[in-house]
Amino acid sequence: MTAPKRLVLAAYAPSLVGQDDRTLAAVHGMERALPGLRLDREVTEKRQLAILPQRDEWLAKAAAQGKFPFVCNGNEAFPVMLSGLTTPASQAPGGQSLLDVHAKLPLDAAVITAATELLERVAEGARAFWGHATPDGAAVDIAYQTAPTREGPPSPRRGLPALKLFEHIRSPEIPYYLGWLNYWSAASARAIGFPDPARDTEWLSRSRRTATGGWIVQLTESPLDLDDPAHLEALKRAYERFPEIGGRAAP
Repeated sequence: MTAPKRLVLAAYAPSLVGQDDRTLAAVHGMERALPGLRLDREVTEKRQLAILPQRDEWLAKAAAQGKFPFVCNGNEAFPVMLSGLTTPASQAPGGQSLLDVHAKLPLDAAVITAATELLERVAEGARAFWGHATPDGAAVDIAYQTAPTREGPPSPRRGLPALKLFEHIRSPEIPYYLGWLNYWSAASARAIGFPDPARDTEWLSRSRRTATGGWIVQLTESPLDLDDPAHLEALKRAYERFPEIGGRAAP
């Protein structure tokens, strides 16, 4: 039986601090983007579900302790999960600890339609530097761009470029990699040189500006599928256009 396809969403933001409202903003943003969604279950350490009758207060208390707990909707037919973890400074770009927000959703028509808003609301709610939303099949290939092999360096699939490990990227504003939908904050867009009207016609045709001055940039009309030669070439063109992504540009 074929596993159901999922949309993987990630956003990389400054670490949580006391009385931080970004956890709630990300959760509320995801719920607003997908009407009917309610992330009111906690996934416990024993991998069991617990109902959260005072969910917002519980999340605020966790955020004050620097935590972004694992929450979900508790619907086995339409499972949605959202969580966050901290990447320590020693493993993060620019030596700055980060909040990594991650979500998984079914890749169905409703999620595909809402995907741009989902990414924008979660990323801007978390005040992220950058983020992406990508089908899990393509995300596996993209992960090989940074995953070391037993012999040493990464061994990317499909002719994609090798990317630096996260801790070797010079600043948190520089995206680690590309996805299907890409969120670039205003600072991130400046760091990679986007937009350039003379060079970015292809990307600007599928881009929109966000309320905070960032960008959502969509690489392909339909969800990224690297078995489709046109999609693979679009991803390669984007890497060629933005050499800063993945720390590939010369210092």
